[in-house]
Amino acid sequence: MDYIFEPTPVSSLPVAGETGRFPVRRIFCVGRNYADHIREMGFQPEREPPFFFTKPADALVQDGETVAYPPLTENFHHEAELVIAIGKEGADIPVEKALEHVYGYATGNDLTRRDIQIALRDRGRPWDWSKAFDRSAVCGEITPMPGKALPDETRVLLTVNGETRQDATLDLLIWSVPEIIAALSSSVTIRPGDLVYTGTPAGVGTMVPGDVCRVEISGLAPVTTTIGPRG
Repeated sequence: MDYIFEPTPVSSLPVAGETGRFPVRRIFCVGRNYADHIREMGFQPEREPPFFFTKPADALVQDGETVAYPPLTENFHHEAELVIAIGKEGADIPVEKALEHVYGYATGNDLTRRDIQIALRDRGRPWDWSKAFDRSAVCGEITPMPGKALPDETRVLLTVNGETRQDATLDLLIWSVPEIIAALSSSVTIRPGDLVYTGTPAGVGTMVPGDVCRVEISGLAPVTTTIGPRG
């Protein structure tokens, strides 16, 4: 097929133990899925249905890369997150069958222009400009775990320049991995290549040029990002 210009290359991630890579189709993110984080953002946690926002697939940042401090913000935040890699298509998936659609998991960092997010939120406008900007979806190597869940005691840890900022376990999730998949699939058809960021615990905070941010999740490959000068 001829195109009027070269199409954007497929974004992809390395897979532990495999030479082939995981092609990324879409990136979904769950908002407000840890009670302590909801409180630190000025809200009271409720077990209302989860809501989602998206990032473009070409916003991916892999382990070891440098991210330029983004434009239009003076309050650039980290958000450590468990990422689900989807390996099987489905719609209206019941909770008890949701894990059948899991290919594996990865360590992620949902980079956020917090000042823009708050301004948009206060005006009742979409979050896109605060979340879906260039190079905003940090994600590490995928560990295949088809059909499996991570233990509740799995630890999510984020450090900046070696100082701990976020430290929580998966049992603190308001919505579990199967519940997230079921809720998402009630609205859209999920397909192989989709990534789902599951929400961040308390402790989000600012980063400045020169900072080195590292996210670790028990049993998964860590992901490290250096913040470069303003782009």
